[in-house]
Amino acid sequence: MSYRIETNCVQAGWEPKDGEPRILPIYQSTTYKYDSAATIGEIFDLKADGHTYSRLSNPTVAGLEEKVNALEGGVAALGTASGQSANFFAVFNIASAGDNFVAFTSIYGGSVNLFAVTFKRMGIEVRFATPQMSDEEVEALFDERTRCVFGETIANPALNVFDIERYAGIAHKHNVPLIVDNTFATPILLKPFEYGADIITHSMTKYMDGSAAVMGGMIVDSGNFDWEAAGKYPELTEPDDSYHGVVYTRDFGKAAYITKARVQLMRDLGPTLSAQAAFQFYLGIDSLAVRMERHSENAMKAAEFLSAHPKVESVNFPLLPTSDQYELAKKYLTKGCCGVVSFVVKGGREKAMNFMNALNMIDIVVHVADARSCILHPASTTHRQLTDAQLEAAGIQPGMVRFSVGIENIEDILEDLTQAFDKI
Repeated sequence: MSYRIETNCVQAGWEPKDGEPRILPIYQSTTYKYDSAATIGEIFDLKADGHTYSRLSNPTVAGLEEKVNALEGGVAALGTASGQSANFFAVFNIASAGDNFVAFTSIYGGSVNLFAVTFKRMGIEVRFATPQMSDEEVEALFDERTRCVFGETIANPALNVFDIERYAGIAHKHNVPLIVDNTFATPILLKPFEYGADIITHSMTKYMDGSAAVMGGMIVDSGNFDWEAAGKYPELTEPDDSYHGVVYTRDFGKAAYITKARVQLMRDLGPTLSAQAAFQFYLGIDSLAVRMERHSENAMKAAEFLSAHPKVESVNFPLLPTSDQYELAKKYLTKGCCGVVSFVVKGGREKAMNFMNALNMIDIVVHVADARSCILHPASTTHRQLTDAQLEAAGIQPGMVRFSVGIENIEDILEDLTQAFDKI
């Protein structure tokens, strides 16, 4: 039976049989018993389904993967130990030394470092585009070795709204998939597959958990990209010698991409999502739809308050009519715009720091997107490794503060902001 997304937050994933636990159990085991050596051999040869070793799969993790896959509307999902490992796998699964890919400068600073530094050491080149580029300028970055396009639905912390339809069109014109990080929007506010994205990643650590208690990542495949027709993905369309000649597109059809990521990359590199973490994420998603509604409402009120404050130079929140992202936000974010607001305090870095130090309830933490309101200065923390040019390209000013609006009473949030501003 098909349910709406709010129901799937609660009902999708684990489906207990008669007499089984109603709540997804924690299968705290590395290994799985079989009565027949032939059976386990079939599983290792990818000819039968089953769990062999928890580095590759685990029943608790599988329950979470099924839930997130249902929310995003994909064909298969793979849990990972962090959002960073999800983004790494998403690209590395289809790129090798000598290849390149296109990514946008406004993405999370950790992803910029991963793409520009670590991938470079592996012989894979990132070519950065900016949202201001014309289609022709973006397309000039492509060549015969370009393997994908990567963007974030709502950029962290610049809050640029990614024009999924536009960039899906460009990517598909060049026979490559569009990979979209949907961490800030979550499938509650935006479902990228509906606009042409091919692969979705998540830092589950953020809104999907909602409590800042556990780390994890997720990759979801739409199953829509035709790897064989593209003619440039031998990793998927030619035999894998490590599995006696398995051809992923031939043997696994629409699930080829996720199957390869699991049985090859997770097998060899091992950033495994633990059963305990998967269980906590599974419970967190029960309330995801309710929380995202409250986050979005509170953030809208906080953005309006900040916009009117005399000690604030500028506010970046896509659903503000004054935002240069407003038209894109109206198109893609009809249910709200998550709980993150970026704003610049008048007086630059020093005043921003003084303001943050004066807050009481709102905590200064290196995190974003959980139930508790928190705040951070990106230029000196999460994006500290970036050059001034990279900071500018990411839309980060010296006085910019990233404010993650929680689900507390909005009046308490605004009162804390007020008293902190009064002290500077």
